[in-house]
Amino acid sequence: MVFLEPARPVLGLRRPVFGMVHLRPLPGSPRYGGSEEAIVEAALQDAEALVGGGVDGLVVENFGDVPFLKAHNPQEALAAMERVLRELRRRFSCPIGVNVLRNDGPAAMELATACGAEFVRINVYVGARLADQGILEGCAPEVQRLRARLRSPVRVFADVNVKHSVPLGPYGVEEEARDAVERGLADALIVTGTATGQATELAELRRVRAIVPVPVLVGSGLTAENLPHFFPYADGFIVGTCLKVDGRVEAPVEQARVARFMEAVAHLRTLYEA
Repeated sequence: MVFLEPARPVLGLRRPVFGMVHLRPLPGSPRYGGSEEAIVEAALQDAEALVGGGVDGLVVENFGDVPFLKAHNPQEALAAMERVLRELRRRFSCPIGVNVLRNDGPAAMELATACGAEFVRINVYVGARLADQGILEGCAPEVQRLRARLRSPVRVFADVNVKHSVPLGPYGVEEEARDAVERGLADALIVTGTATGQATELAELRRVRAIVPVPVLVGSGLTAENLPHFFPYADGFIVGTCLKVDGRVEAPVEQARVARFMEAVAHLRTLYEA
């Protein structure tokens, strides 16, 4: 076996797995069901299944709020997210991340700081990309200045070549990765496939990790079956779809699936971290 460069710690953890808590539609979104209590309860159930199955941390995301706004989410939605985050923080000691879709990085930073979360995920952090919301512009200057004003310890995990979008010009993933770290001051990077549940390109993951000094995580399309291909080259993992009932992204988390995935992680950790 060829032993590669050791994993770079992510929040002090080696090759951690973060499970997705996909929130039901929040107040103000078209599919909101009328009950914040139901949103909180569903989030807690998913989080219990994820933590009970062995994940190292959680990422909370307003996944049900389609069609997503570019940024500047309404206060009623952010207030509901805050309610969920405070309850998760009260119940769980593991690291928690916040992603406010589609690209409301400042709101994510405010929520994470107020609720004691450890990091934010931001989909378009530098540059600009074309997505179903139109043109999404990077928000690194706003996020970093807000973090400085708040004196916040929250880390920034920035996507590069993020799913459900394409670059507006000849701006390759290597350039985006360098800019996110060197000019945007990102603390970690995330590489994804082309869409939710679609596997990341291994070659792209390796290219990104080779040119930046910060941790690089795989952010989509992971399964217990393809995990061995990515494990030697990634510093962490964000997992959602494959941990749901029948592997359906809209379904609740199934603890047995989480446990099986984490068994695969444990086996690989013994091989690469001994």
